Amino acid sequence: MATEDKAVAVYWDTSAVLSALFSDSHSPHAQGWAKRQGFHLLSTLAYAETCAVIARMRRERKLAKILTEAALEAFREGPWRRVNAQPEWNHMQALSKKWPLRGADLWHLALAKGLQNQIPELILLTFDDRLLLAARGESLGEREAVRE
Repeated sequence: MATEDKAVAVYWDTSAVLSALFSDSHSPHAQGWAKRQGFHLLSTLAYAETCAVIARMRRERKLAKILTEAALEAFREGPWRRVNAQPEWNHMQALSKKWPLRGADLWHLALAKGLQNQIPELILLTFDDRLLLAARGESLGEREAVRE
């Protein structure tokens, strides 16, 4: 098991953020990563997707108003540092040929791959099976266990 005092550099995709905010089968794992010291990076795309999911859950009455507010507060107060960056065009094109990903997942992978140039130890935290496979194939997958 990894020690919780070892700093990490983690790019969070939307599936990981949502698992940190809402209880699901991946929540213990996501919350374990959220407690780790280090850089927890959140892109504008993950921010937009998370806001959209929370708003949709409220509109569809799957989440009470007070729980919506609590989720938004937890999202604001979480460990994430907002990154105003976009993927490089050549990364998106090259990665699209290697991995069968949906558009948003390709975007997350390409941005993480670009950020990896500045932060070599960066990992992409995701609970999407196809994106996880691609992240591991691009040396962006988890390299260590985390306490849950």
